[in-house]
Amino acid sequence: MSTASGTGSGKNRTAWRNWAGNVTSRPAREVTPASVDELSAALRRAKEDGLRAKPVGTGHSFTAAAATDGLLIRPELLTGIRRIDREAGTVTVEAGTPLKRLNAALAREGLSLTNMGDIMEQTVSGAISTGTHGTGRESASISAQIMALELVTADGTVLTCSEKESPEIFAAARLGLGALGVISAITFAVEPVFHLTAREEPMTFDKVTSEFDALHAENEHFEFYWFPHTGNCTTKRNNRSAGPAAPPGPVSAFVEDEILSNGLFQVVNTIGRAVPASIPGIAKISSKALSARTYTDIPYKVFTSPRRVRFMEMEYAVPRAALVETLRELKTMVERSNLRISFPVEVRTAPADDITLSTASGRESAYIAVHMYRGTPYQAYFTAAERIFTAHEGRPHWGKIHTRDADYFARAYPRFAEFTALRDRLDPDRMFGNDYLRRVLGA
Repeated sequence: MSTASGTGSGKNRTAWRNWAGNVTSRPAREVTPASVDELSAALRRAKEDGLRAKPVGTGHSFTAAAATDGLLIRPELLTGIRRIDREAGTVTVEAGTPLKRLNAALAREGLSLTNMGDIMEQTVSGAISTGTHGTGRESASISAQIMALELVTADGTVLTCSEKESPEIFAAARLGLGALGVISAITFAVEPVFHLTAREEPMTFDKVTSEFDALHAENEHFEFYWFPHTGNCTTKRNNRSAGPAAPPGPVSAFVEDEILSNGLFQVVNTIGRAVPASIPGIAKISSKALSARTYTDIPYKVFTSPRRVRFMEMEYAVPRAALVETLRELKTMVERSNLRISFPVEVRTAPADDITLSTASGRESAYIAVHMYRGTPYQAYFTAAERIFTAHEGRPHWGKIHTRDADYFARAYPRFAEFTALRDRLDPDRMFGNDYLRRVLGA
């Protein structure tokens, strides 16, 4: 176990690799600080040594946002809940805490986040820094649920920011790409734990797109998956319920979530990778494999699910009003191409928020995520999809594959210059820079 003072040899460490395996970096040294003081000291030393620095979570980003050739900061010891303020409805948590540990700890305290994404392996700081989100009519991304942040800057200064304290930093650092400093603690808004009733059922592509506005308006959380090469979708509606909890039975859950959604899905993707011509036929079967079901449970057990099949992903946010047209163009493109797509396309929504570089900043948004099984060539599919997304003023998810650059983002985000000016102020020497940030934020 290394600490801020214990990894100063300067020799190359073992290469770091992300979850998908498409990003690798070889830092000069690593630290695992156990306190904010140790984190500050590690950054001051890195600055003195002329090293760049990046924190890294669980590597669930598909981009090189966390890659560094300098100091790699591992947050494994910066975990746990600092305090719960029931009167204010907040919880302050250390930045390296995995979402799954936070969700379980909050549930034991009778509390919950209002909304969350569909996986919970990420650290809280990694999740917010790249804009992790779920789906919601009124409730937004994880970053939008932040009430305050503790940020350690390039010179080791510890800043606290909120709507009242350093509000310009707060607006940007809630989704900061690791470009402004290293987050050491986050204060989230929480509420008393509640129940959600999930209703999952198949629906045709034509029906779900023609009725999308009504489905969105009628449900607190609506999402669906379209299976390429078919006209079939699976829909999910999550709405608050008085309870009591009625989770899927153990056999049903095992069949649906482990055998069909992970085990069998792994097998069919492996077959599809070996024999691409089999994919359309497999898709027709897969799209009908999951049956309709309804269940009720506490939020994180409804919002999240295991994802054991590894893949590559691109996701874009488009104006919600443009969703159906964008999705229909994507479907037409797939049908007219020679592409063979074994993963469903995921569609979610978010209300507008006020975070500087949030994909939903200033506009109600819909998300379209395209995936390819890991090891399968994905470039042709993603390039064609990206062409459609950008034609509809799409904003790519910051942690997922895309080819956009600073010039594009300057047009896509009205407050882009506000963010880069703040970066110039907090990190003028680009201690937290890397090749990815140079591309998306400019030099």
